[in-house]
Amino acid sequence: MKKRSLPPIPVLFIPVLVCLLSATALPQRPNYPPAPKPMDSNMAPQVPVNARRQIDLVQLQREADDLARTAQTIPADVAKVRKGMLPKDVIQKLKQIEKLSKHLRSELNP
Repeated sequence: MKKRSLPPIPVLFIPVLVCLLSATALPQRPNYPPAPKPMDSNMAPQVPVNARRQIDLVQLQREADDLARTAQTIPADVAKVRKGMLPKDVIQKLKQIEKLSKHLRSELNP
């Protein structure tokens, strides 16, 4: 009995067919729209540099005068501490000086 050989075209056709079918059988990636931009405070409209906030100069002068008056009493209070007497309001005065100086610095700092 004679063996019959297959023609070369069907032999090459089978692997090509398998490749094509496997490529189409792969799952397709969904095409989602791009994510929205984050709502970050950096994305807010920028205030122009020359648009500065208003400073109440009269109030600043009052606070500066109050700071100077309070600070002038501290050397006398420290002299009393050296004598062994602690004025009861010296700590409160120092806290007030600190508060006023921080406020003045924040108002004057651009």
